[in-house]
Amino acid sequence: MLLVTGATGTVGRHLVGHLLRAGHPVRALTRNPGDAGLPSQVETVQGDLADIGTLKAAFDGVTAVHLINFEAGYRPLRNGPQIAELASAAGVRRATVLGGWTESTLEPALRESGLDWTHLRPIEFMSNTLADWGPRLRAEGAVREPFGDRRSAPVHESDIAAVAAAALTEDGHAGRAYAITGPEVLTPRDKIRILAEATGRDLAFAELTPEQAREQWTASPPDLLICKVLADVPGMSNDRIVDRLLAMYGDTPEAGRTVTGAVEKVTGRPARTFAQWAAEHADRFTADDAA
Repeated sequence: MLLVTGATGTVGRHLVGHLLRAGHPVRALTRNPGDAGLPSQVETVQGDLADIGTLKAAFDGVTAVHLINFEAGYRPLRNGPQIAELASAAGVRRATVLGGWTESTLEPALRESGLDWTHLRPIEFMSNTLADWGPRLRAEGAVREPFGDRRSAPVHESDIAAVAAAALTEDGHAGRAYAITGPEVLTPRDKIRILAEATGRDLAFAELTPEQAREQWTASPPDLLICKVLADVPGMSNDRIVDRLLAMYGDTPEAGRTVTGAVEKVTGRPARTFAQWAAEHADRFTADDAA
């Protein structure tokens, strides 16, 4: 039995599908089983990673588990040692962890647990494009941001799940930390061009200066996923969020703009392109007033 936590999330749903298609029995952990909408062959159980008292039944009989290192609201998990202890006691042998927070206690706890762990570190989700740009492109057909030439190597969420599925079901991945990227480096202008081709719409990227962005974002915080995450950090004011956002956009770390090839190395097939992702989600970028 393989347990998938975060099973209704962006990566979790794809992972459930990969495992089912490979013929593995899957148990899914979710806070709201009634709303999970998972395939009927999945055993769905109620539980919350942040509440260790709800997890014993979920881990019973499990041989491998996919974990996420954050709880509701994308806050970092603080009970990593308890989760690792429960997994070991239940007889779990393998664990993958989808990273998001360096502050989480889960990864170090697993490294000390004796389990065969694999850390999954996506650099940038392609799906963030939908969360961050979808409303603006549907309503206005344009994105207004600074640093239009910043570069990144976003990865398809299904490819992240494919790497997780391999690590959970195959030998050779224990003790590895995979930085997972897509197959190409793109700028925001590239993404807008590709989305325009996928949707058949006239979409635009309007570049702001850093000063214009600061003025606009200070007056009205941008509706971006990273801003929602940072807003839950204690002591994080809107001014500090704007500072972090401008620093992140203005100086993308080398790791964020370097193609790693991890998807092909682990799964044996090339990573999906942003053009493929855009074609799959084109209807989500259609104008709000389109019939």
